[in-house]
Amino acid sequence: MYRVTQEIEFCYGHRLLNYDGKCRHLHGHNGKAVLVLEGLELDDRGMLIDFTDVKKKIRCWIEDNLDHRMILCESDPVLPTLREMGEALYIIDSNPTAENIARLIFEEAQRKGLPVVEVKLWETSHSCATYSA
Repeated sequence: MYRVTQEIEFCYGHRLLNYDGKCRHLHGHNGKAVLVLEGLELDDRGMLIDFTDVKKKIRCWIEDNLDHRMILCESDPVLPTLREMGEALYIIDSNPTAENIARLIFEEAQRKGLPVVEVKLWETSHSCATYSA
């Protein structure tokens, strides 16, 4: 089994609904997604996947959709105000926890044909959530 890993750093904001702690308020993170790709065979270049292909497929998607955006749940009551203000948003159907953002990135990598088996989202330098196949 071959395995490659790529780290993608990005900045995002969010807030958690139904939560009593500090994260119930709008706030931001300097996050890092760590994608683990796996496969049994190498291509004719001797690669599982070219890191440039990972960049084109998922790093660019993260930069275009999640980087410097507020990731919020579609039921968040602050959405109309933020939309009216023209804020950069990415809306998901669940609470934007680190676990759900890791799953979001995992599923997008799968849709883009990457052999992803795991995504870790480091929300801080000490805390991460993992989603795997």
